[in-house]
Amino acid sequence: MEHPTRTLRGLPELRSFVRTNQTPVYFVSPSAFNLLGIDRWLPNFHYINYYDSFEGGHSRIFVPKERPPRDFESMEEINNYLLSHKEVIDFIERRGATGKAVFVMFDGETEKLAADLGLDVLHAPAELGRRLDSKIVTTRLGDEAGVPSAPNIVGRAGSYDELVALASSAGLGEDLVVQTAYGDSGRTTFFIRGREDWDRHAEDMTGHELKVMRRINCRAAAVEAVLTSHGTLVGPLMSDLIGCPELTPYSGGWCGNDMHPDVLSPAHRARARELIQRFGARLGQEGYRGFFEVDVLADLDSDELYLGELNPRLSGVTSMTNVTAGAYADLPLFLFHVLEHMDVDYEIDVDEINERWASALGVDAWSQVVIKETEDVVELITQAPRTGIWAMEDGRIAFRQHANDWHGLTYEREAFFLRVAEPGEYRYKGADLGILVTRGRMQTETHELSERARSWIEGIRAQFAGTPVTDLPAFAPPSVPLKMGHP
Repeated sequence: MEHPTRTLRGLPELRSFVRTNQTPVYFVSPSAFNLLGIDRWLPNFHYINYYDSFEGGHSRIFVPKERPPRDFESMEEINNYLLSHKEVIDFIERRGATGKAVFVMFDGETEKLAADLGLDVLHAPAELGRRLDSKIVTTRLGDEAGVPSAPNIVGRAGSYDELVALASSAGLGEDLVVQTAYGDSGRTTFFIRGREDWDRHAEDMTGHELKVMRRINCRAAAVEAVLTSHGTLVGPLMSDLIGCPELTPYSGGWCGNDMHPDVLSPAHRARARELIQRFGARLGQEGYRGFFEVDVLADLDSDELYLGELNPRLSGVTSMTNVTAGAYADLPLFLFHVLEHMDVDYEIDVDEINERWASALGVDAWSQVVIKETEDVVELITQAPRTGIWAMEDGRIAFRQHANDWHGLTYEREAFFLRVAEPGEYRYKGADLGILVTRGRMQTETHELSERARSWIEGIRAQFAGTPVTDLPAFAPPSVPLKMGHP
């Protein structure tokens, strides 16, 4: 379908445009997780993946048949492999000489490969995204925009004594949270209370520029937004699950979210939306536009609200953002990102949409938990739970039926499991096994896993089986998570 020559005005015209537009849009990523369900809205949307969670049963997912074993070190490397794969090239060429490409993680090589295939990349340039992805840069931009971070100082430390001296110069005390500029938060966030903690993580911190923060008693929330030419649209707030030992071996690692109307207090929710709009405007001055995710930290002792991290891209909570009641009433947030990068003129009232989405009526209760291998084992997987709808009765779970996504879930006693680790792959400490999505909350009011959550997690883990790998020198686990795009 050709783009309209007139300006699209209002949500009804935008919905009509996206629901009838025939421009091919390809989500190239290790798995379909982040944008699962968007094919309900875009008629020519396709997932190009390396891992097939659906065993060939999803009509919009393309996975190359020829996938010889390879050791990948990043999501970008997997995406570049896919875009240079003959089966993928043939798949895209059969659908026309032009189209759009969407990624979670990509680099300059990805951009070149996409261009060679006639695909426009629906993101800000990779070089800009990489610069903004730095936690150090995020802190500086936030300060300039009047969006404060938790009390911190940026510097380097080659020993524990140097770290303490650096922190003392800013009055941060000795109970510290230290982050390196880049990396998955689960592996590059370190909690340092003494010399023993430093010694355990010194190799990861020495030689790097560090953001050293006072450890605060906080409640963390994640929120996604889209910076458009009309202003910043702010999605729903979600509470983070961090470091749950039942889900992840990493003490600072993200492992899921709850989305419900009362994630933060009304005052903090309003303040968070104000700060994110202000921060979005500052990103625009850097030349950025489109989708981004921000973590905010509510200090429960001082009642202050702080900027946590920025992910200038799709993230691990995009899956939840697109399933809210507000998304179905208007448009999923991701589609505003698509419109912003398409050659189409449109007008929206950002303030009106934000006001409506800020209402508790626009947010229903959903949860997701990301299940990693937590034990220090290496096994070849011989059995894994199927992707689809599972049901729980009397604390026991059973597979009910195949499903393409979680959008049709109705009851809290059912859940959608997206299998990530397949039979024939390795299970090792830190490996992504799968993700479970359900209606309702998985956290208690004290932000611990509920009994329902524990039953689901134990039930899913019990579905995996494998044989130990004894030739450990022949096995080298990847240095970063590959399949889901963690926030």
